[in-house]
Amino acid sequence: MISNLAFIHPDAKIGKDVTVEPFAYIAGNVVIGEGTWVGPNTTIMDGARIGKKCRIFPSAVVSGIPQDLKFRGEESIAEIGDNTTVREGVTVNRGTAAVGKTVVGNGCLLMAYAHIGHDCTIGNNCIIGNFSGLAGEVKVDDWAILSGGTLVHQFTHIGAHVMLGGGAKVRTDVPPFIKADRDPLSYLGLNSVGLTRRGFEKERIDEIHNIYRVIYQNGMNISQALDNIEKEFKPSPDRDYILEFIRKSERGIIRAR
Repeated sequence: MISNLAFIHPDAKIGKDVTVEPFAYIAGNVVIGEGTWVGPNTTIMDGARIGKKCRIFPSAVVSGIPQDLKFRGEESIAEIGDNTTVREGVTVNRGTAAVGKTVVGNGCLLMAYAHIGHDCTIGNNCIIGNFSGLAGEVKVDDWAILSGGTLVHQFTHIGAHVMLGGGAKVRTDVPPFIKADRDPLSYLGLNSVGLTRRGFEKERIDEIHNIYRVIYQNGMNISQALDNIEKEFKPSPDRDYILEFIRKSERGIIRAR
């Protein structure tokens, strides 16, 4: 159902069974997948690519121009994956020449008044809490949870299955599988509850925990710890992901409390 009180540019591509409520605005360079609901008073601007069965709530703005002084009007996009919910007042800015697109994955929940800055990449099944703000070119891997009021510095990387406490100030990278809180943001242990809920077996969780004991509790510097892990732990997707994440970190990783 498309309300006759909504504005939809004739060039917009609207999929089958899309609902557009009264007073929504949809610009021309927009694609919306089948089964998506666009709530009243939402604004979908040029460059939006919205997947199937999404829900866009009132006052959300998808694909607004970047809040970046280097932006010169270049063509770019903001991509929202399938089955993602964008709650009231959320803003998702489109990309700049740096990357070209902002991406939010499948099955995500962007809670009320969250902001996703230009050129961010959010993985699948992530939760971005109320009033959280992600600056430009932030990367968040799958299944991460950023509790309400989280503030993330530009270029920061947050690993998969991370759980951040409310009001977190993320200035450096947060490795995967862990819990982090306090100010300055600190390692608090493994996100074992989240991993268990997602089907990780006890032996797998224990091995990840042992890896982080080497990193944070054995008194080694980061280089020594990574070398030790590579020697003492058998190769596995989890071990290799942790090693690669930390070695590629450009901002450094958070410390233990």
